[in-house]
Amino acid sequence: MERLKKDIEKIRAEVEAIAKAYGLDFFETIFELVSAGELNEIASYGGFPTRYPHWRFGMDYDHLSKGYTYGFQKIYELVINNDPCYAYLMSTNTLTDQKLVIAHVFAHCDFFKNNYAFQNTNRKMMDEMANHASRIRYYIEQFGEEEVESFLDLCLSIENLMSVYDPYVFPKYRDQNTENKIPKTNQKVSDILGFLIDKAPLPDWQREILIMVREESYYFSPQRQTKIMNEGWASFWHSKILTEKALKDKEVIDFADHHAGTLATQPGSLNPYKLGIEIFRDIEDRWNKGKFGSEYEACDHLYEKKKWDQKLGKGLEKIFEVRKIFNDVTFIDEFLTEELCEKLKLFVYAYNKRNGTYEIVDRDTQKVKAKLLASLTHFGDPVIVVKEGNFEGQGALLLAHEHEGVDLKISDAKETLERIQKIWKKPVYLETLLNGEHRLLVYDGKEHLEKAA
Repeated sequence: MERLKKDIEKIRAEVEAIAKAYGLDFFETIFELVSAGELNEIASYGGFPTRYPHWRFGMDYDHLSKGYTYGFQKIYELVINNDPCYAYLMSTNTLTDQKLVIAHVFAHCDFFKNNYAFQNTNRKMMDEMANHASRIRYYIEQFGEEEVESFLDLCLSIENLMSVYDPYVFPKYRDQNTENKIPKTNQKVSDILGFLIDKAPLPDWQREILIMVREESYYFSPQRQTKIMNEGWASFWHSKILTEKALKDKEVIDFADHHAGTLATQPGSLNPYKLGIEIFRDIEDRWNKGKFGSEYEACDHLYEKKKWDQKLGKGLEKIFEVRKIFNDVTFIDEFLTEELCEKLKLFVYAYNKRNGTYEIVDRDTQKVKAKLLASLTHFGDPVIVVKEGNFEGQGALLLAHEHEGVDLKISDAKETLERIQKIWKKPVYLETLLNGEHRLLVYDGKEHLEKAA
């Protein structure tokens, strides 16, 4: 890694001044130049070069390196939610690319600092990751690499079993001799990781590892909650800053080419950069022209609505408000309009078993939004909660699947029960609906059972 060269530092200072003049508000941002290999390595660690050793990161590095070598993908930059923010720029980027990604980075940093989903994240996570790595290495020395890695594998396999939309709270341990029963029978616990930390009969070093995994899961959760908004916001501002202020005439073609590549969408896929920037641009346009409110909605003349312009000029004010208080689910629900769906050619598709192809089944805006929201809510994962920590008075753990019209994939459910049982030590039950019937899946540490609930 190396500090910015003079020409890139000049660009950084220029873009930072422009970004602040537009109203972007971000933590101090530290930029470092890295090679393609170094950037892939940092990315494989989730952006934290000080992270603990684990084979999963090596697998991610191999995937990223091959993608770069064969021309399938290229990471231009990487930015970390921290105070100060850290940003890594690929040293082989052209100066035009550096200008683009620096503007992109400052917008990300503004989003990290101001969006409500990030308000409870650890702003010193770079240091915390280093602390986690030190403790993991200490446990490896004490208990052996295989023992520690096996338990770490177990924890990472259930890292998504947390309360996605609640802020991170450090778990409060209870006396392990107390009864493992939830105080109120109607109280459900959605933070399964926190419950296991609090209640499972674990030795201290395993409990500490589970705490680390949970803390890191909560740190990354807001980024998953706001992927479309965050990338759309950064793309909106790198486009605005460069096209209105920072580009030189000779850089326009290169910028247009690389910006178009960023927003390109492959058939059958969803590009968060493209969807996010288009929604932000639409919000800015609508609030500049007054295309909102009861009067606009009541107008049923298509030509008048198309030409509608009250010259309010409130577009930037509105998008800054949206950036602060929305996440991807509420963002899509509130601002993905019928006109925008048609413009972006969004549709619902499904697999046709008769001819073995995927086909468009609907273009209705509400159904498109419903499909999108279903994939974004809880990250598309099933919602599992703890109902009882002393089920049937035998110390068994009772979980419940909050069914939303989609049955569980049984093979995945069984694997999850196995992993939780290894931590809980006693039988684990899961209530769910299968084909419309209430069923109880059980794993007792030896075999899987299924019975009527």
